[in-house]
Amino acid sequence: MSKHLRAFRAGANVLAFNKNNTNYAMTCAWAMMIDYQKIAMLVGGQSVTGQNLELNQKVGVSALADGQQEIAKIIGTKHSDKVNKFETISYINKENMILIENAKVLMECTVSEIHNLDGDLLVFLQVDDFNEDESKEYLDGYDPNNY
Repeated sequence: MSKHLRAFRAGANVLAFNKNNTNYAMTCAWAMMIDYQKIAMLVGGQSVTGQNLELNQKVGVSALADGQQEIAKIIGTKHSDKVNKFETISYINKENMILIENAKVLMECTVSEIHNLDGDLLVFLQVDDFNEDESKEYLDGYDPNNY
């Protein structure tokens, strides 16, 4: 199919954490709210970040703000075990949850479910706490220049 469905607003969201002294991060457009304190993300099966997720693990999710395209691209184009994605990115490490500074929304989450969908992972996250900067707009997740 040559055209692409854009049925819902998609953002550029960074799922990130530190595990065994390694920072893992990926950029994900396929995320949504399930409830006021629960979100879901579809993580590609090739993602090293996804392969290192575990139930009850604490992770950071940062909904990037307009203007953070370069961050989305840096995090979204290489594997975490191949490069240091955070070499030029300002971030906060809070109890191994990695949050991107100046993002639109910063969420501290716990992995509550992981489902294998034909090799990809549907990950459900409980949002334990969050901060939103209402003065910022979301980064457009449909823009292929952001990955």
